[in-house]
Amino acid sequence: MLDTLIRNGTVVDGTGAAGVRADVGVLDGRIVSLGRTAEPAARTIDADGLVVAPGFIDPHTHYDAQLFWDPFASPSNLHGVTTVIGGNCGFTLAPLGAADADYVRRLMSKVEGMPLTALETGIDWTWSTFAEYLERLDGHIGVNAGFLVGHCALRRTVMGEGAVGGPATLEQTLAMVRLLDQSLAAGGLGFSSSQAFTHVDGDNSPVPSRFATREETLALAAAVRRHPGTTLEFIIDGCLNQFQDSEVGLMIAMSLAANRPLNWNVMQVSARNRARYEHQLSAGTRAKAAGAKIVALTMPTLVGLKMSFLEHCALNSIPEWGPILGLPVPERIRALQDPAVRERMREGGRRPEAGVFGGLAKGERFQIGETFAPANRAFAGRTVADIAAEIGRTPFDTLFDIVVADELRTALWPLPTDDDVDSWKLRVEVWRDERAMIGGSDAGAHLDRMCGSGYPTGLLGEVVRERQLLPLEEAVHMLTGAPAALFGLHDRGRVAPGMCADLVLFDPRSVGTGPIHTRADLPGGSERMFAAATGVARVLVNGRDIVVDGNATGDLPGRVLRSGRDTQTVSVPGG
Repeated sequence: MLDTLIRNGTVVDGTGAAGVRADVGVLDGRIVSLGRTAEPAARTIDADGLVVAPGFIDPHTHYDAQLFWDPFASPSNLHGVTTVIGGNCGFTLAPLGAADADYVRRLMSKVEGMPLTALETGIDWTWSTFAEYLERLDGHIGVNAGFLVGHCALRRTVMGEGAVGGPATLEQTLAMVRLLDQSLAAGGLGFSSSQAFTHVDGDNSPVPSRFATREETLALAAAVRRHPGTTLEFIIDGCLNQFQDSEVGLMIAMSLAANRPLNWNVMQVSARNRARYEHQLSAGTRAKAAGAKIVALTMPTLVGLKMSFLEHCALNSIPEWGPILGLPVPERIRALQDPAVRERMREGGRRPEAGVFGGLAKGERFQIGETFAPANRAFAGRTVADIAAEIGRTPFDTLFDIVVADELRTALWPLPTDDDVDSWKLRVEVWRDERAMIGGSDAGAHLDRMCGSGYPTGLLGEVVRERQLLPLEEAVHMLTGAPAALFGLHDRGRVAPGMCADLVLFDPRSVGTGPIHTRADLPGGSERMFAAATGVARVLVNGRDIVVDGNATGDLPGRVLRSGRDTQTVSVPGG
């Protein structure tokens, strides 16, 4: 007898093949039949009018901490995500030195926007090794979750406070390699690292991995080769601007040393700056010629990003802005009122080093969100450009005046510069390119300013149904079969006999993402941005319901994915 029989649905199997009307039989957490069957079942689900697809795979999340207080990985679960990959950008909670919990908490709070109160009160921080960290989650999560091993954790554990400030000795590098070997043997999915200029720790110093030499990084990448079913993830300055030759060379060398593909995050595609993303994609071309593989992650939806002069965000990365926005609040307010300081910040935004953040410094492309001062009440929901034109001030000064009046609490929403027909057409071309893959939600991170976890339903609703830019079957493949292939998830990402029964049932006529709003449901009462889904009827993980009619069931059938056991090796030609 089957555990579950899903009848009358349109099966879109994750390969890109056309959907077919078929029944899906599930037994012991796996798909055992596809097509009509006379075998009885303990329960039958009528999927008439629904698409039955593989559960969606999110390749770039930071659920490393959240899963301890929210084992359901919300709101990703509501959007049909059944597998998440964490430990990206070189940031993991393990391995963990005996005296390092406070440092790691403050680093994760600063660099990944996780409220410090939630990190302090929602986790007991009692593990040491990567194996112990995974064991703490095993059997206690609602989705499948695999974790890369972060460079910063390796460096801090081996070098202590010396991890920030300079290179490692040969002995320290070898100790990091041994620690990475142990972590990968315990089930780590691979190695992640950051050289991005935006990544600073809780002390406003560059994160530990930014002090690594090329030799150290390659030694760690080479360790990955020794462990089956592993991979690489990396972020560097060129991911935000344009790659330098040396950066591409490093990524190629990492891929060859590990004999694994390397994915980086996150590539923006816009008709306004086509040369930039084509240059970034060319890293994949160079890698292929060298026998390596580099894959860019790119989001298929435009994710709203709330900013603020009160809390650390992208504005801090603009030249001349960081030191001012890092001042204590009373001093910061006084500085922002000073015409000389304003002029210095204005000029900083014009410098080439500002990169993609330079446009923000002009101020005109912000929409004002929540305000607090009575004088600002009428500005909520309006653009700074419109307000400036009305009151006869420059957009730059208008923005600063509003923020100062609100004692820096103003919610600022940058307007997208690439929500045009040409940009959307170019995105589809990129998604179909072997040098790129959909992903980059950062789900579980930047909780106070963004919510990228709804991109699967956003893709299916906006891009497939509303814009009609992509066939449904191809979109499902991009969300399932494609990431499964990159990470070597051999029994997930497809609807076929023998595969794990990770399934999402959705209505193609109504699937989509609900509005983003604020919820104060984190440990300690901290807030986060949240968006529910529409049109998702049911989500199954390993054959058990985790979402029914848009609501989490509370069941915890998820599995901690371990390299070699749950993944197979994806090699590169020249490795």
